[in-house]
Amino acid sequence: MSYIPQPPFLVALLGIFVSITCGLAFKNLIENKLAESYKNPRGASSFKLDRVKDVALTMTYWGICLGIWVFLGGGLLILGFGIIPSYGVGLFITLFTASLFWQQIDEVLLQLKEGGSKALELD
Repeated sequence: MSYIPQPPFLVALLGIFVSITCGLAFKNLIENKLAESYKNPRGASSFKLDRVKDVALTMTYWGICLGIWVFLGGGLLILGFGIIPSYGVGLFITLFTASLFWQQIDEVLLQLKEGGSKALELD
């Protein structure tokens, strides 16, 4: 009797859980830092909008990326691809998308610094 392995649905679900959890933490950190920055823009603890180099923000962002990578790799494993091609393609897609998204976050924060919240209105 041969054993037929089951698709790794749990791996994909774990990736989604990690991404959502870190994404909510990232959102809350950004909101709190921006609120502090608007309350006291000249304070020593104000959020520097022109460069995002906070350790907590970086760690939560990489947590999102890790979860997405695990989800994509698990999804390709479910479709029957091997483990190395699945996680290799997932890593490539994740790093490419993450770098584009990080650049977009930097641009939006720079717009917020230069023009305030009215600079983001899309009319």
